[in-house]
Amino acid sequence: MSVMIDAILLGWDRNLDYTKRLLADVPQDRMAYQPAVNMNHPAWILSHLNLYHACMTGMLLGKPFEDPKEHKFGMKSKPVADASAYLSKAELLSDFERGHADVAAALRSAGQSRLEAATPLERWRTAMPQVGIVLNYLMILHESTHLGQFSVWRRVQGMPSV
Repeated sequence: MSVMIDAILLGWDRNLDYTKRLLADVPQDRMAYQPAVNMNHPAWILSHLNLYHACMTGMLLGKPFEDPKEHKFGMKSKPVADASAYLSKAELLSDFERGHADVAAALRSAGQSRLEAATPLERWRTAMPQVGIVLNYLMILHESTHLGQFSVWRRVQGMPSV
C-alpha cells in the first residue's frame, strides 16, 4: 500500500473513533434535536455521511452509483426535527461503522490505477478529476467538516467536548 493510502486510512479510522465518542452520550431522543434554527443534528449528519459510502465503494470497485445530490439526505436536504424521518441511533452508527469498513477494504484492494481513474460523476470531475482526489475529499475533508458540526451541536447544548 502507498503512504498516501495509509495516511487517508489513518484519518478515516480516526474519524470513525471520533464519531463514536461524539455519539456515545447522546440519547436517542436527542438525535434529531435542533438547538438552533436549521442546525445540523446527529441524525441528519450520520444519514448524510452514510449516503456517501456507496459512492466511494462504487468508485473504488468501478461500479455505478447514484448521484447523492438529490437524495433525501443529500447536499440539498435540510435536517428536520422529526426523529421518525431517520433511522435509530444504533442503526445509524451500525451503518456508519459498516460503511467505514467497506470503504477501507475497497481502498486497500483498489490499486493505484483505480485511484488514477477518471471521476465517474460528471459534476465532480472539474474540481476533482480523479477518483483518488474525490476519495481524499470525501473521506477526510467532507466527513471532518460534518463531524465538526456535530461537535458544535454538542457544545451549544453545554455537552462536554470529546
